[in-house]
Amino acid sequence: MATASASVATKTRSRRNKGVKDVVVAKEQNTNDDVKDTLADEHLPPLFLVGVVLMCSGALFVLAMRDFFSTGKVIAGAWDEAMMDFTKSRQWFEDGKGWKSTQGGFSAIKQVTTDQNNMGGFFIRKLGGVAALGVHLQKLAPLLFHFSGAQWNLGHYRPILMLGLVANIVISGFLASYMEDMAAAGATDLPMFSIGLLAIESIVFMYYLLQTRNAQRGPAIAMTEGKTPSSTSSKIVARTLMMVSGVVALVSARDFFLPGAIMDFIPRDDIYLEWTNALIHSPQDGTIESVDHGLEAAFYTGDKFSSQYTALHILLLCMFKFATAVAIKYGSDGSGLIKCKMIWAVQFLADAGILFVFRLFAGAASSASLDLRWHLMCLSYETIILGLYTYA
Repeated sequence: MATASASVATKTRSRRNKGVKDVVVAKEQNTNDDVKDTLADEHLPPLFLVGVVLMCSGALFVLAMRDFFSTGKVIAGAWDEAMMDFTKSRQWFEDGKGWKSTQGGFSAIKQVTTDQNNMGGFFIRKLGGVAALGVHLQKLAPLLFHFSGAQWNLGHYRPILMLGLVANIVISGFLASYMEDMAAAGATDLPMFSIGLLAIESIVFMYYLLQTRNAQRGPAIAMTEGKTPSSTSSKIVARTLMMVSGVVALVSARDFFLPGAIMDFIPRDDIYLEWTNALIHSPQDGTIESVDHGLEAAFYTGDKFSSQYTALHILLLCMFKFATAVAIKYGSDGSGLIKCKMIWAVQFLADAGILFVFRLFAGAASSASLDLRWHLMCLSYETIILGLYTYA
């Protein structure tokens, strides 16, 4: 009897100890889950924000990718077809030769420019596609791919949201300014859809900007020699961006605000404008081009739209780069460098894409007496600097 009682008592204690261990393990598991959730909330952007940007900028990213890789291809039904007709982008798209068809891709680029192949206009469409890719990728990439050291609760994503909001408003305003011309061509559906997506995304950006306006700062770090909280994150990158992108922004601003205006201090600027058809769709009053093409300029509204669309997106890319050179400071916690790298990483890819387009059209431009070697060297330098200071 004594042996049986002892055995029962032992089993009871064993079950009791096992129950206690299970409770402890469950508490530890719950604690670990809470810690993981807290870390996710602190480091990662909200899932709702990611979803909205993926839907809105993602759709525009796909359209821009079409413009870059397969200019003139209709991928969104009648809306898209009307827009391609308005911008006259279908003249480079042909698919009647089976697998030999160029379909508006890179194989459609000719090494000699003629009035028939219009390589200058093709260059503008390709350049606009890769520039738009860069703008929308700048909003997508930081949210979809976590950058080292980036934390949502420390406000590291605020510059992306601010600049993305400005970009959305400007693009929407530009599309709205052409609504009358697009209505005459029956091509308002796709632009209205794009404006709607940008409006939704902008509202969400504003909400999260207000929500994070009092974001806390990280702990202060020891400053390296020559660094202060108000310093730029990298003087070398800042100087490079101001020099190279400064010139790019100047030319793009002219193409957007004063298309067709010749800047005499820029070598071969008149050749560039003639090659890209700016002297046809936007002849300046009092010039020979105005006499020759003034009456027919109204028939090239789609070309003017494409030219300004390209210039606008290049200006927006420059805006992102200038923000890292001027507006974003190093900070007492070193967060400025993290914020800048989130922008530099995408701008490196955008610069590489633009450089690629310039290289592809170098032959065609040369046949029109336009030398792109200086353009290639300057863009290559900026691309290398961005890549080194982002990924090295």
